[in-house]
Amino acid sequence: MTNRPQTIQIYLPSGDPRGLRVAEITTRIVRVIEIPRSLVSEFATMSEANQVGLYFLLGGTDDGVSPKVYIGQSGNVGTRILQHNQSKDFWNKALVAVSLTNNLTQTHALFLEWLSIKEAQQASRYQLENGNAGARPHTPAPLEADCHEIHETARTLIATLGHPVFEPLRPLESSKHEELLFCKASGADGKGYYTEEGFVVLKGSSGRRENVPSIQGTRDEVLREHLVETGVFAVDGERVVIQKDHLFSSPSRAAVALAGRTANGWIEWKNGAGKTLDELKRVP
Repeated sequence: MTNRPQTIQIYLPSGDPRGLRVAEITTRIVRVIEIPRSLVSEFATMSEANQVGLYFLLGGTDDGVSPKVYIGQSGNVGTRILQHNQSKDFWNKALVAVSLTNNLTQTHALFLEWLSIKEAQQASRYQLENGNAGARPHTPAPLEADCHEIHETARTLIATLGHPVFEPLRPLESSKHEELLFCKASGADGKGYYTEEGFVVLKGSSGRRENVPSIQGTRDEVLREHLVETGVFAVDGERVVIQKDHLFSSPSRAAVALAGRTANGWIEWKNGAGKTLDELKRVP
């Protein structure tokens, strides 16, 4: 997807920024509605609830490390979300993508569901509750072209609402302002990027398996064990190896994850010339 200037409108039906939020790109026909779980019944009274739509259920794990998403579609999206309100526990917000002209068909919805699951897997930001994307549904070429345009719009609106389900973790190869950084602390062998959202450690980076006594029983140990349990870290003897690019909330959390001890990521992460992240980003 090529980034370009766009105008997005966010409407608050109740005037409460914590309530329902309706997002649109002013020149497109796709609308995305963000629904707090406590307001699902309110959404069910809206006209959009009776449409064919694509939906996303979003939530997090107890420690907040790994967000989760479930992606689905329905001919009556409001009824389907009400059913999930009874049967699925993990989520706290739903996103619904519908057409302003109410012209989505079940064929559109099935292809959009397949495409969205595939793209979410590739972005690898969220734990996908669906499992795999399944088989690509047969879709006539004109409808498939429509779906790609709808998906591009929906992904922009979803990210604007604060849920970057489809956005790649690592910078684009053409980016000039991001620099590859390295962490060699306490036997770590890490590579990553400092981004607008935090610090991305790249697949193949490794660190020691053991936690030093000073972090045992702390949130740092909980973080490292969670990474093992969720498969982000694979244990290889006395080391752990990152299996996929992973976003940490800060450079220090990323360094701790690899080093197994408290660490100041602003000092531990350095570029190829040996300059620390602190020198690169914070020293005037």
